Amino acid sequence: MKKDNINELFKELDFDNKEPASGHKARFLRKLEEQNGKTNTSGSSPHKRSIWAPMLSVAAILAIAFMVFAGFFNENASRNSGELASVSPEMKETQQFYTQLIKTELATLEAENTPETEAIVNDALTQLEKLETEYEKLKKDLQNSGKDKRVIYAMISNFQQRINLLNEVLEQIENIKTLKNQSDENYI
Repeated sequence: MKKDNINELFKELDFDNKEPASGHKARFLRKLEEQNGKTNTSGSSPHKRSIWAPMLSVAAILAIAFMVFAGFFNENASRNSGELASVSPEMKETQQFYTQLIKTELATLEAENTPETEAIVNDALTQLEKLETEYEKLKKDLQNSGKDKRVIYAMISNFQQRINLLNEVLEQIENIKTLKNQSDENYI
């Protein structure tokens, strides 16, 4: 039944199946050549490809490849930097914690630098520089050892030594302040 409906539909539709007029192909090609002549003012033939298109494609591919490889090498460089943070996310948190704590304690120490405590503060800063130099050596050792646990523990211990040093110096400064206040009270 449906075949009959489809056949009737095709019978009712008038398809244009006439031949084009004679010379149609020649007129079409002539118009096409005229149009190409107007758009192509450089004088080259319309079939030549522009040399810029392949060069731009190669340049784009090289730029993308460079970005990919630069990101890859940068990621590897940060992994092999010798920092404690490169070992694991937990060690990164540990390093951030100790670093922030040391900065806070160091700022407190520098705020307490007075003529009475200058010698102690300078000595503490010298000791901190030594510990920082030792830490730089440990970073190289970590990089060379392939993240040996002993080196990791030594790095954490170095952080703890710096914090202990700063705490001891701050306690000594507090004692000096207390003694100074007591001597000033006795003097009055």
